[in-house]
Amino acid sequence: MTNYQNLISKIPKEVSRVTQTLEKASFEAFLVGGCVRDLVMGKEPKDWDVTTNAKPEQIMELFEKTVYENAFGTVGVIVSRETEPNLVIEITPYRIEEKYSDFRHPDEVKFSEKLEDDLKRRDFTVNALALGKGPAQSIKDIESDWHLTDMFGGLKDIENKTLRTVGEPEKRFQEDALRMIRAVRFSLQLGFSVAYEASESIAKNADLIQKISRERVRDEFKKIIMADTPAAGVLMLSKFGLLKHIIPELLEGIGVEQSGEHVYNVWEHLLQALQHAADKNWPLEIRLAALFHDIGKPKTRRNTPTQPPPTVGGGERRGYKKYTFYGHEVVGARMTKKIMERLKFANKEIELTEKLVRNHMFFSDPEKITLSAVRRIIVKVGRDNIWDLMNVRECDRVGMRKKEKPYRLRKYFAMIEEALRDPISVGQLTIDGNFMQKELGISPGPRMGWILHALLEEVLDAPEKNTVEHLSELAKSLDMLGDAELRALGERGREKKEELEDEEVAKLHQKHGVD
Repeated sequence: MTNYQNLISKIPKEVSRVTQTLEKASFEAFLVGGCVRDLVMGKEPKDWDVTTNAKPEQIMELFEKTVYENAFGTVGVIVSRETEPNLVIEITPYRIEEKYSDFRHPDEVKFSEKLEDDLKRRDFTVNALALGKGPAQSIKDIESDWHLTDMFGGLKDIENKTLRTVGEPEKRFQEDALRMIRAVRFSLQLGFSVAYEASESIAKNADLIQKISRERVRDEFKKIIMADTPAAGVLMLSKFGLLKHIIPELLEGIGVEQSGEHVYNVWEHLLQALQHAADKNWPLEIRLAALFHDIGKPKTRRNTPTQPPPTVGGGERRGYKKYTFYGHEVVGARMTKKIMERLKFANKEIELTEKLVRNHMFFSDPEKITLSAVRRIIVKVGRDNIWDLMNVRECDRVGMRKKEKPYRLRKYFAMIEEALRDPISVGQLTIDGNFMQKELGISPGPRMGWILHALLEEVLDAPEKNTVEHLSELAKSLDMLGDAELRALGERGREKKEELEDEEVAKLHQKHGVD
């Protein structure tokens, strides 16, 4: 934990100027919430929040650029920076929130003169810390006139890595049911465990999450998915009874066995795939596609006709069953779209995730896939998205048995690179047939083709000669040769091209460790 004496030096000068402006106007000003928590933990805060006894109108009078568009009194102060984008510091008056009838919003917000009133309404003890110069209760002196206010044991909870609510969990979660999902998110981001009382209360009140807008749920869910350990987060959502109200379709995979190379059931496999995407630090759409790619399997699972089970150690595998999941990618893509639309994801996010889920089964047998088929799938998903699809495929393969980059997967990657590679061709020359006909007077026909391939050989040996001037003079000289001699030069150029292409493909195969 950071030495308290070092906290002040970590505050950006722009933030200090805002608090000083309030103080010079005879108002109190405290940094509050997550920024103080992060400072105490030795982390760099992403956002800076200030609480004060000044009212919104008084705050706006003190600063040149402000934004005030909410019912809770929060004023956004826009601070210009020399080398970085503008910084927005949110300043909120001390406030008391009365009764939450809809489990989402306070029925009434009253401004207060006491910091204590503001801290009482906050969600978790680690977010109820305040750092400033004004008077406060339960204060720890840290530097001359600076004080760290900790009324609810947040410092101890940070030390013990425990997430506890401010006051009774039941009251906090019934005030705003979204706090239950935020508990999961904070647990992942901070590496804290959720206190027993809070866990019990979440499980008891999980149904209240249905009262929360889909947009707010989506935003918290995205933060869970983008955490370092999203699989643990989805497991927690399931354990607390929240997932059944957010994405119940995922729970259909629990206990659904798979055959073949899979060592995990569908639920476990999806979590393994999601975690692999996070371990690779891949973006949101790949993580969501990894989580959803086999979500259609429970609906499409069928028993196959009786077959002799495979043997293990000389004996038949007991209880072996073979299943098929034909069309699960089609069903899964539809389910993915429905889920993401329900949670109000952006159209662009929905479109890409659905496309990745729909096409993740394309690379099923590398021995049967042709290069032309690979090119077709590139056209289908788009050159910009093909590596996203391959990353989802990697999540799928690794999620089967936690084997990093098996041969089949390496083969896929080599084929994609080969299909994307610009082929060596006369099209790379600075002059073409039209130029030769119009500018050089060379007639179309076999001779023009031989000349182009002879020019290509020249450029392959000396790329610096690929200029209009040089190739024009060379083409005119070649056109003076007889058919037999020119054909021989053209064929030699074609052979050179094919030889170099074979060498490039061999290098790709060596790069990916495939034959």
